[in-house]
Amino acid sequence: MKIPKNMSEEQVLSIIDFIIGRIAPRYTFKGYDIEDIKQESFIICVDALERYDQKRPLENFLAVHLSNRLKNFVRDNHYVKDNDHKKKVISPQYITDNNIVNSEIDFEQDIMVSELFDIIDIKLPAVHREDYLKLLNNIPIHKSKKDKILSLIKEILKDEEG
Repeated sequence: MKIPKNMSEEQVLSIIDFIIGRIAPRYTFKGYDIEDIKQESFIICVDALERYDQKRPLENFLAVHLSNRLKNFVRDNHYVKDNDHKKKVISPQYITDNNIVNSEIDFEQDIMVSELFDIIDIKLPAVHREDYLKLLNNIPIHKSKKDKILSLIKEILKDEEG
């Protein structure tokens, strides 16, 4: 990590922590935990120190740099340009997968995934969050953990119905 002149490592880390705490929570995405975004933001800020021009305040430089990088991430991963208009790449889909919604649950057919994720995010116990995020991102997890997560999701959805 390149430390700017006239600053200590502690001062730089304090500024980075402040900037991340202010900017990163604005950029939460489905499937991304806020802690993951904060870690990525830290890496972005540390990498940016190589290009820091000491004519500007470090806080301003890092805030602009981090904000731009996160905006680019959203643009590159969640939108495409279609006939000169932005179009969301991640659009709401509908669940018909029997692994999550089974025939015992009498839901309307057209439940939007984004609404389900919001419900699950709120009600899923924190101890299972890591495995849940892995499952969402197609990262292999042990079958017993996967079965437990799917069981919890079914229970949450049953409770939500009633």
